[in-house]
Amino acid sequence: MGMNNEGAHDIPRLKKESIMANEIELKRQSIRGELDKLNYEYKVEIPKRIAEARAYGDLKENAEYHAARERQGFVKARIAQLNAQLAQLKDLNIGEIADDRIGFGATVSVVDLDSDDRIEFVFVAPNEVDPSSGRISLSSPIGNALHNKKAGEIAEAVIPAGKRRYFIEKIVTIHGNIIEEKYQERA
Repeated sequence: MGMNNEGAHDIPRLKKESIMANEIELKRQSIRGELDKLNYEYKVEIPKRIAEARAYGDLKENAEYHAARERQGFVKARIAQLNAQLAQLKDLNIGEIADDRIGFGATVSVVDLDSDDRIEFVFVAPNEVDPSSGRISLSSPIGNALHNKKAGEIAEAVIPAGKRRYFIEKIVTIHGNIIEEKYQERA
């Protein structure tokens, strides 16, 4: 009977991991869909526009030609960006992400030990970074300092504004596990 109780505790975790795996697969499909459209535009539509624009004559003052070439460069760059995102998602295995410490997908509440400010960070893929809203990557200076730390630990990050020390108060992992260690404020 003990085995059934232990197995029962794994069901919520497996369900959360399955939901995250589905979200990642939906993101992959979305990227593939955008890639398909852009590849078609890059290989079929843009060459047609360039050929039509060339037919107008002098390329130096041909606005249609320059617009098509500019679009071609943009589409090529976006295709490369999406391929890189897809490669990152391909390598992501939810089962390999720690469920008791800071890792990809975690939401982390910290206390800045110099100011006593509480700050929340969400660890996202590099292409989803938005520091002003607390969305950072593990490869950022703060992300690197917090990576693999547990609740209750102190992390030190060197950022352009100087050195920051953070007390890790709460972690919500990508698996949905919540680990807390309350900060005892200074008197």
